Amino acid sequence: MSALDWYLQINLKARHLRLLVTIDTYRNLTQVADVTHVTVPAVSKSLAELERGLGLTLFSRTAQGLVPTPYGDCLIRHARDMLTILHQARDELKALSSGTEGKVHIGMLPASASVLLPQALSLLKQRSPGTNVMVTEGTTALLLPELWQGHLDLVVGRLPAPDTLGSFEERELLEEPVTLMTGRHHPLARRKSVTWSDLRPYPWILPPPGSILRDPLERALEAHDVPLTSNYIETLSMHVARAHLQISDFIAVMAGTPGGDTAQPLHTLPLSLPRLLRPAGVLWNRNRGLTPSAQLMVSCLEEAAGRLQAGADAAARAAAPGGASRLRAPTPAR
Repeated sequence: MSALDWYLQINLKARHLRLLVTIDTYRNLTQVADVTHVTVPAVSKSLAELERGLGLTLFSRTAQGLVPTPYGDCLIRHARDMLTILHQARDELKALSSGTEGKVHIGMLPASASVLLPQALSLLKQRSPGTNVMVTEGTTALLLPELWQGHLDLVVGRLPAPDTLGSFEERELLEEPVTLMTGRHHPLARRKSVTWSDLRPYPWILPPPGSILRDPLERALEAHDVPLTSNYIETLSMHVARAHLQISDFIAVMAGTPGGDTAQPLHTLPLSLPRLLRPAGVLWNRNRGLTPSAQLMVSCLEEAAGRLQAGADAAARAAAPGGASRLRAPTPAR
């Protein structure tokens, strides 16, 4: 066994990992000493011992502070991963010792999981009241790195393009139509028929640039010769979009069947959009696997998606007897 192997397998401690991450965060020994409540010489000594034990220089001392070397970058990256795993183990042990059954950290894409996830959470709490959940709302760009780093167990919402899924396992849950929505008072809501050209004078509520829906929406509108006006609001918040449609003549694009909300009823414009998005689903890091609590959450998501699908199919049959529903049943795991 080499000296490096021996040190990594026998002598490397959690305190070394925390030291590396803290130094990388602050790049200044004085600040590191302040946040760790030790003296500067103690921090310097601990770092020197770690570098000596590994036989590697982890940080370069520069006028701008401590800068990680390639060896330091490598070890810091793994240190963050290992600390995340230790924190997850701590949470599970605490849950077991306190009589609860675990905790699931979920990232939610707000524009596409605002109905599915609450129903799944209700099922989870019926089945396992002691399983607790932390939900973080954000965009794909924010949530996928958190999922990769192990800070999240699952991400629920509109699945991103397949070529971005090399590191993630996915399960399709629910394919929802994308519709154009207005408030019930909107001038177009009072018309028996609407054409694409009728949309041109009105302002829009749009998903932000870089979001999953923005580019395909713009392409679909361009295909129908509907240029976006310079009067628009960009948001992923369903709450903001719904509220603004109630008091304005804006048009919004929404996934699912948002018009049925009795508190904030909306009108669906009778214009058919092509399939702009992949189904709603759930993602997890295939290299980390799922805890029992996360597996239970996935099961609840599948059941909730099945119920939503059944309700949507029934509504479609009632609206058009004999007509085929545009919604597909949930797709099994791949």
